[in-house]
Amino acid sequence: MRIDFHSHVKISKKSAFHPHYFEQMIEEAEINGLDAICLTEHFNTIRFFDVYDYLDEHYQYVNDYYDVNGFKVFPGMEVDVKEGGHTLVIGQREVIRSIRKQLEPYTVKGHFIGIDQLNNWVKANDCLFIGAHFYRESTPLVHLTDQQLQYFDALDLNGKDLYSYDMVSYQQKLTDVANRLDLPIVGGSDTHHFLQYGVIYNTVSDVVTIEALKEAVMNHFVDVTIDPSLSVRVKAATIAKQYLKRLVEVTA
Repeated sequence: MRIDFHSHVKISKKSAFHPHYFEQMIEEAEINGLDAICLTEHFNTIRFFDVYDYLDEHYQYVNDYYDVNGFKVFPGMEVDVKEGGHTLVIGQREVIRSIRKQLEPYTVKGHFIGIDQLNNWVKANDCLFIGAHFYRESTPLVHLTDQQLQYFDALDLNGKDLYSYDMVSYQQKLTDVANRLDLPIVGGSDTHHFLQYGVIYNTVSDVVTIEALKEAVMNHFVDVTIDPSLSVRVKAATIAKQYLKRLVEVTA
């Protein structure tokens, strides 16, 4: 199974959820060789629950994923923490809905939840917990203590960051910290636009539950592949996203 652990299905936080755009994203993900994604939409995007309401209404939820015409969509969300940085929480749909409701008082910058409290909720619900774009200058996780970094089940090798920074040195820096903490690395495109699907992906045995997915990650049974076209495709997706955001956010 080829899976992307960090994927968005809205063009931006300020844009509405559009079913046609979602369906196009999934179609293009499949065309680019993926079999599954973890849907990690921003927890403080406008009308967050529109995404899951649509999935519940239109697709069957099998085991721990939505079956979108044979393509697996595992529920999740991207959560900001008050210490700075972003995290990926992946879990069963009722768990994601429940944690998101608990996060309602923490959606505004300056009032984000602390990493310790979020970790308590994540662990209590057996979610897969990933540290997102570890070295990104705008939202780094490097300032967390080693004890807090050990909360994560894996670190995110982020397609957008591999484009934005020197790819070789960035990957080596992340590998060094992952080795120091004995944490696995998983790949995430961090895409908001379908052109970015497939720039980085993970090969893992076919799984259908969050428990099995988490077990595969924690046991280092995930192989990460970086596509040679990453730089060109992320650049194209970034430019396309910028223009789409102007159109969508103005008219939404």
